[in-house]
Amino acid sequence: MEIKYLTQLDNNRTIDGISGFSKTLQPISLEEIIYLEKTYNAGAQFPVALRELLFIAGNYCYVLDYGLNNSQHEMQESARELMNECGVSIQRPFFVIDVYNASDQFLFVFLDEDQNDPNVYSACMPVPGIVKEFPRDLKRTLSSYINRLVGVVLSGQNPF
Repeated sequence: MEIKYLTQLDNNRTIDGISGFSKTLQPISLEEIIYLEKTYNAGAQFPVALRELLFIAGNYCYVLDYGLNNSQHEMQESARELMNECGVSIQRPFFVIDVYNASDQFLFVFLDEDQNDPNVYSACMPVPGIVKEFPRDLKRTLSSYINRLVGVVLSGQNPF
C-alpha cells in the first residue's frame, strides 16, 4: 500500500526513548482491513488515511491507545457497547481509533465525510449533571493528529 498521509508514522516504525524502551508499530493485514470495512462501512473502503493507519499500526501504535482490546474489531464493539449502556448513539458510520480513561472516552473518525483524510472526533460518555458536547470535533484531520503525536514522541515526550 502506498502511504500518502501518514508518512511521518511510516518513516518512524520503530522509536527509541519512551521510558527507555524501543517501540515498534504493529500492522494488521489488508484482509483484516477489508473485513473491518465490510463490518463497519457496509463494504465500502475506509478513507485513505484510516486504511494507512491500520496498515501501518492497526495492531499496535505508540501514539494511540487501543485499551485492553485484543483487536480492532473488539475495540469497535467495546465502544459501541459502552455507548449503548450510557444511552448515547452515533447515527453515522464511524471507526474508533483510540480509547482512553478506562475506555469511557474514545477518538473516532466518521466514515461518510467523503474525505481521504477525515477529521478526528472525541466522544466522552455522559456524566450525570455534566453537559459535554457529544461528539466533539477536534478540528484536526487524522494525519495532522497522528503527525503531531509522532512529533511529540520524537522530541522525547510522552504522547499521552
